[in-house]
Amino acid sequence: MYRPEIKVLDCTIRDGGLINNHNFDHKFVKDVYRAISASGVDYIELGYKNSKELFSSEEYGYWKFCEDDEIEKIKEGVESNAKVAVMVDVGRVNLDDVKPASESPVDMIRTATYVKDIDKAIFMANHFYEKGYETTLNIMAISRDRGLELTDALKQIEKESHVVAVYIVDSFGALYQETTEELVKRYKSILRNKEVGFHGHNNQQLGFGNTIEAIIHGANYLDATIYGIGRAAGNCPLELLVGFLKNPKFDIRPILDLISKEFIPLREKMEWGYIIPYAISGIMGEHPRAAMALRKSDKKENYREFYESLTNTGLD
Repeated sequence: MYRPEIKVLDCTIRDGGLINNHNFDHKFVKDVYRAISASGVDYIELGYKNSKELFSSEEYGYWKFCEDDEIEKIKEGVESNAKVAVMVDVGRVNLDDVKPASESPVDMIRTATYVKDIDKAIFMANHFYEKGYETTLNIMAISRDRGLELTDALKQIEKESHVVAVYIVDSFGALYQETTEELVKRYKSILRNKEVGFHGHNNQQLGFGNTIEAIIHGANYLDATIYGIGRAAGNCPLELLVGFLKNPKFDIRPILDLISKEFIPLREKMEWGYIIPYAISGIMGEHPRAAMALRKSDKKENYREFYESLTNTGLD
């Protein structure tokens, strides 16, 4: 699938950091940055830009805050055309802490929001745009917000914001191809001056399949992670996406090397990917927090009991 307008964003460090409180060391992050740079992927998202007034630096690692000097350490000595992105959540960043883009190693700021907070999200995204950043709006938990409120939010984004792209975020891994198609078509019918993006989670092993479906119907901004790393079931695997796109600017080999050297050993220390409790939460359209708690308990393989706890189908 070759379309020159397509942009790929790697969110390995940002989404993977949700497993370990963003406590990746500098060597690991630099290795990822070097591999992404060599692969020709367009963007690399290194984490969140959160306020230290709200989150403790003793509990969370560098990539919960993405301070400019830490990003500079990652970029130092690496030849790269990959742009650096960070994510902000509505209400979790001090806007005054964000320097103008001309003074920062960051190129893009992505604002994550729920439909109900779209006013605040547009204000934030426009603030970052005025500071010189590329911007996107990422609408989370889309499987629960597909009604008229979403349509109204998209109209407001089209009219009032300067973002380059608006993302469909399948936070719970609950979408299927039909719902993905409907959402991309709805986004595109309203967002005449903005690109559509897609961020898929892999609860039902559909992260990659739904990303392909989004591409087919015109989504041009695509998220993925190396070896599918990410909270709970993880994300669309970057190596599969790069292999599918058939764009000569992409080189899968640096990604494969990094998986062999770093991600296979890491998978023995950190759990992510398709596991039955995450599949159940995806089927039910639920946040994976209950499944994550189960995996930390002494009943982590008791799948039927977990299913019945979500469906109330257990017998007395």
